[in-house]
Amino acid sequence: MVEGYHLKMRENSFPTIFAQHKINGNNVFVECIVTGITFRQSEDRHQKVGKIVVWIDGKRHSEVDSPIFIIRGLKQGSHRVKLGVVNLNNISYGLEKEFVVTIR
Repeated sequence: MVEGYHLKMRENSFPTIFAQHKINGNNVFVECIVTGITFRQSEDRHQKVGKIVVWIDGKRHSEVDSPIFIIRGLKQGSHRVKLGVVNLNNISYGLEKEFVVTIR
């Protein structure tokens, strides 16, 4: 996982997402770096607040309010994981990442 990795948003920059994962048994540890969006409520009205919607094999699996999380209990086989960053009203910020995991 990324340690000590910090990104600073430049003014007028667009939000971005970087995601990496690690498989451990039938669990997938996911770490995202999302610039320009916070996952905590903020008093700063100009700060974009969001959450991550997790889709597995085309089905909505869960919502997480942290950039680091675990997808637990996947069945054996290959699975397409899609992460989408949305605001608190589930409107997309247009940030998505997809990857395939194989559980053995």
